[in-house]
Amino acid sequence: MKDEANRLPRIGGRLGALAFLLTLTLGSAAQTTLPWGGDTVAATGTGGDAASTDTPAAATQAATLQPAVATTPAARQPAKPAAPPLPAEFDVQMFEAMAQQIVANQRVPGLAMAIVHDGEVLSARGYGITDVSDAEPVDAHTVFRLASLSKGFAGTMAGLLVNDGRLRWDSKLTDYMPEFQLSQPGAASQITVADLLSHRVGLSHNAFDRDLERYVDYRTLTRRLASAPLKCQPGTCYAYQNVAFSLIGDIVFATTGDFYSQEVRSRLLKPLGMNDASLGLEGIESSARWAKPHVRGRGRGGWVSVMPKPTYYEVAPAAGVNASASDMAQWLIAQTGHRPDVIPAPLLATLHQPLVDTPYQTRSSSWRRARLDSAGYALGWRVYDYSGTPLVYHAGAVQGYRGMIALLPEQDLGIVVLWNGESSVPTGLLPTMLDRAVGIRSSATAWLDIDFDQQTWYARQGRNPPGSSSAEATAAPY
Repeated sequence: MKDEANRLPRIGGRLGALAFLLTLTLGSAAQTTLPWGGDTVAATGTGGDAASTDTPAAATQAATLQPAVATTPAARQPAKPAAPPLPAEFDVQMFEAMAQQIVANQRVPGLAMAIVHDGEVLSARGYGITDVSDAEPVDAHTVFRLASLSKGFAGTMAGLLVNDGRLRWDSKLTDYMPEFQLSQPGAASQITVADLLSHRVGLSHNAFDRDLERYVDYRTLTRRLASAPLKCQPGTCYAYQNVAFSLIGDIVFATTGDFYSQEVRSRLLKPLGMNDASLGLEGIESSARWAKPHVRGRGRGGWVSVMPKPTYYEVAPAAGVNASASDMAQWLIAQTGHRPDVIPAPLLATLHQPLVDTPYQTRSSSWRRARLDSAGYALGWRVYDYSGTPLVYHAGAVQGYRGMIALLPEQDLGIVVLWNGESSVPTGLLPTMLDRAVGIRSSATAWLDIDFDQQTWYARQGRNPPGSSSAEATAAPY
């Protein structure tokens, strides 16, 4: 369940400066231009240095995030400027054809994809089947497990409470869980809301995930954190978490008196019209149509459907949301700033602001090595420099499910790809689309391990490839 340096003074280079600016408390705010094209808004965040290679050199500064409060009612907020047109090479029908080819060849059983631009849905469709043992077609309302794409919901949920004035980014975890302990005296009392959401608790990476996989319950694991060795002091280094990250759910409960899952439903899913979405194992199993998880079988290695594993549903803020392509289109619209009635624009600017460097992410896959200049983590989101363009991103994986979400602020574009098989093949869809969105002319299959002939596809469609003449299209082989 899985981030920006040279040209990003506004993101990567801003990390060090931001760490200092964010030492300011509630009474002050760093002004930053909203990357989605809105007015200048207050957006400050908890900054901190990571130990070793995971942070910039602004090392020991503790910081707090300004509550991002919309100063005018949503109905009176300035209209968001129109987004720039996408390049001609950004061909939604071709991307849909690529998705169809992936499932047609059974590289994965089923797949869902949503693409939005300038607040409009360009595509929200399903491909393939829900279950190899009981095949039904995946459609726009087929529910998939989101895994760590859920972390963006947790950050946003906490941000709404900050926006309400009921919580602060620098609120301490022990104010809501006074019994919580870490292995070093006084360390627990240093953990802030922003530290939880940016994986700066101080523990080693993925602490107790193996125990979670062995069905140890969440509450037991939170108590075991008291004996886990610390990598650094809270707020000073990055290490990805699921158990510790989910302590934000306890803070939501303590703040509202309502369970985290219910707050997400009432504050996000329902008002955004995410009508297929749910939280938890019971939520996905009660869906009208849902995609079963698939693992590789023995022998010839074909797909075998299994029942959803309940373990990571134990950590709902980290991995508890289920949603369809239709739902995720609405989530993308909201996260790109077109639903200020639900998620105020200043809050989005804060949520997407990188707080800590994660340079290893620039090396963790072929497309990252080729395209990422720097990487960081914000509040439930990764933030990359994608060949000079800011990219807000997250990936997710649990048994039988995989997914990726991406937001390009400068293009006002959002993309989600979800699939129900343990395969890496569909991961190439995302950088293929990102390349075209930012104007990089790469091969249609530079990142995709499928036999897709772009020129042949255009000829079969009776269409000209973007940037070509009609003669070129006619000459393309069938």
